[in-house]
Amino acid sequence: MFPFQPHEYTTCAVICKPLVAKERVLNGIFCLDGNAGKVYTSHAMFRQNYLRRLLMKVIIAENYAQECAMAADIIEKLVREKPDCCLGLATGSSPVGMYQELARRCREEGLDFSRVSSVNLDEYVGLEPTHDQSYRYFMDTNLFDHINIDKRNTYVAKGVGDVDANIKEFQAVLAKSDVDIQVLGVGPDGHLGFNEPGEALYDKAHKEVLDESTIDANARFFATRDDVPRYAVTMGMGDIMRAKSLLLIISGNKQDAARELLMNDRITTACPATFMKLHRDATVFIEKKLADEIGYKG
Repeated sequence: MFPFQPHEYTTCAVICKPLVAKERVLNGIFCLDGNAGKVYTSHAMFRQNYLRRLLMKVIIAENYAQECAMAADIIEKLVREKPDCCLGLATGSSPVGMYQELARRCREEGLDFSRVSSVNLDEYVGLEPTHDQSYRYFMDTNLFDHINIDKRNTYVAKGVGDVDANIKEFQAVLAKSDVDIQVLGVGPDGHLGFNEPGEALYDKAHKEVLDESTIDANARFFATRDDVPRYAVTMGMGDIMRAKSLLLIISGNKQDAARELLMNDRITTACPATFMKLHRDATVFIEKKLADEIGYKG
């Protein structure tokens, strides 16, 4: 999958976290894997162990409810073990069931979000935070209003005002945020956040022109298709990949994106979701029905 020579391993995962050292010594090559803190005396051992940790964990759920419950388990484990964790959060239909389950656990089982902070993937340009389709409104109504999180510790980028200033603020927040888990959904065209397919992807938060397929997919949330915003501010792919772990929930009619992510080896800007294959700790949840439709057996 990655036909690199020993001297090339220092760059094989630069998007995730580059290895800190590699030196030639008298008795050959050793590779110091800065992510795992291990030294391998042969590139074959390094390749076997390093690339094993690059593989995504893919979990097939019987249905959407189970998918969301298992995703909630991962979030709950983090929150209980690290009460002051930072969550990267997503909007859209895919994580809604997980948010409902987390709210139930907070209400009924004492899951405590009081010290948790969060930062969201994106926001539409042109929508006030009180607009019922803004992502601040979405997060409040689907999660924040139902758990004991301090909203002062939550961040959703501004969609109104000076766009350049809003992007600078977004970038500054991300620069000081150490995201433990980034929750993701995937668009029909394979976008993550609002990083749309194209010839190139951006590292940092930026303004994105929405693809026609994205506008079509989101039109159901607005009175008319013409009401769907044409621009958004979004984390860049680098911002997403810098999270310590990624958690992707695939649901709905996402056959093309799921097939490209799970059934092909390639990593391509034509499907930004494929970059998850380079992350050191990525988990994908997919419903059995969708997995069967694309021929994925695990």
